[in-house]
Amino acid sequence: MINLATVETTDAKIIFSAQGENILSLPTQEILDLFNSFGLLLFRGFGVNYEQMVEFSGKFSSKYVRDPQRQIVDSPDKFIQLVDNGTDYVPPHCENAVSPFRPDVVWFCCAVPAAENGETLFWDGVQVWKELSEQSKQLFLSKKIKFMFDFDVDSWKLFFGSDTTIDDAKRSLSELEGINYFIRDDQSIHMEYICSSVVKTRTSGKEAFANSIIPWYQKQGTWEKIKSSLLDTYSSSAFGKFFGSLPQFLVTYLQAKPQTVTFEDGSPITDVVIDEINTIMNRLTGVIPWQTGDMVMIDNSRFLHGRRAFKDTRRQIYSHLSYLIN
Repeated sequence: MINLATVETTDAKIIFSAQGENILSLPTQEILDLFNSFGLLLFRGFGVNYEQMVEFSGKFSSKYVRDPQRQIVDSPDKFIQLVDNGTDYVPPHCENAVSPFRPDVVWFCCAVPAAENGETLFWDGVQVWKELSEQSKQLFLSKKIKFMFDFDVDSWKLFFGSDTTIDDAKRSLSELEGINYFIRDDQSIHMEYICSSVVKTRTSGKEAFANSIIPWYQKQGTWEKIKSSLLDTYSSSAFGKFFGSLPQFLVTYLQAKPQTVTFEDGSPITDVVIDEINTIMNRLTGVIPWQTGDMVMIDNSRFLHGRRAFKDTRRQIYSHLSYLIN
C-alpha cells in the first residue's frame, strides 16, 4: 500500500518510502493513476539519484526533450540537466511553454538542497484560472498570446541536435503549428510562437492558466528599465547636452529590441492584468522544501513551478522532461 500525504493545502501529494523501499518497486499503474488525479507527486525517503530518476521516468515516458538554456549532465542519457543556473528567484512558469515542444511531465530530483531557501515553488493552474476575474478570463479566452525570442546557432543546435543544418531547422519549424520565424544572416533564428494562455489539462480536460507569461513579462520590463536608464544617462551626459538628439545607431538599437510577450494582435498585456495574476498566485503558492534524494513528478499541462532565491551554490537539482506513453 502506498504511503500518501498532502502537500500543505494543495492537491499535490507526497509518497513516502516504507522502510527503505526502492522507488523502482512502486506499482507503475497505481503511480500513474495518482499522477492523473493530483498532478504533482513528491517522492520522499527513496534516496533517488538522477540515474534512478531516468529509470523510473522511463516506465511512463515515450520520449524526452531538453531545455536549451540548461547544462547537460555528462551521462549516457543526454536529457538529464542541471537546473541551478543562477541563484535568483524564478517566477511561475511551465516548462517549454513558449514553444511547441512542451513536455507532459517535468521531473526533478534533489542531490544537494540549499542550506537555506532554494525551495521549488508550484501553482495549480486550475485554481489560478478559477480565481481570475470574469473580465480577465474573457480576455484570455478571446485573445491568444505571442512570445518572441531569438535562438543563436548553438542554442538551436542544442535543441534539434548538433548535426542539424539550417535547412533541417527550417523544415522542422515550418511543420510546427503556431510558429512564425525568420533566419538572420548569421543563421540565428527569430521566432514567434502563438498559443493560448489557457490549457486543457492532459487528463481531466479542465481549463488551467498554465503558461509562462509572468517571466516573459518581467524580461520585457527589464528591457524597458534598460532603455529608460540609457536615455537618462544620455540626456544628462555632456555628449547628450551638446548634441541634443540621440545618435541614429542608438535609436536603431532601442527600436530593434522587440517586446517578448504580447497578445497575438500585438496589443500589450496590461500591468493591471499582470497584477491580478500575481496577486492570485501569491495566495496559491505551494512549496517543496527539498531533502536529499527527493524526486518530484509534475503535470506540465496543469502546474506552474518556480524557485525561491538562495545563496548556497552547492545546491544541485536535476531535471528530466518527458512525454507520457499514450
